[in-house]
Amino acid sequence: MQDRDLMQDILMLEKGVCDLYMHGSIEASTQNVNQAFRSALGESLSLQQNIYQQMSDMGWYQTDCAPEDKVTQLKMKFTQQ
Repeated sequence: MQDRDLMQDILMLEKGVCDLYMHGSIEASTQNVNQAFRSALGESLSLQQNIYQQMSDMGWYQTDCAPEDKVTQLKMKFTQQ
């Protein structure tokens, strides 16, 4: 397994953890439980960002810019509602 594959797996796992923490926060029955999930979510999001940044720096995670006309169309669509 290549380093890139390992990093992609780690990133996907971390995204899944973020999803679980978010839902835990939403469903929390007390303020203390909610705060614990929110704190864990914040840490996990930070870790996810660091993993993404490392992959991006290595050229392993490329993002494409959206065409300006598509962005404009979406802006118009949602401002008209």
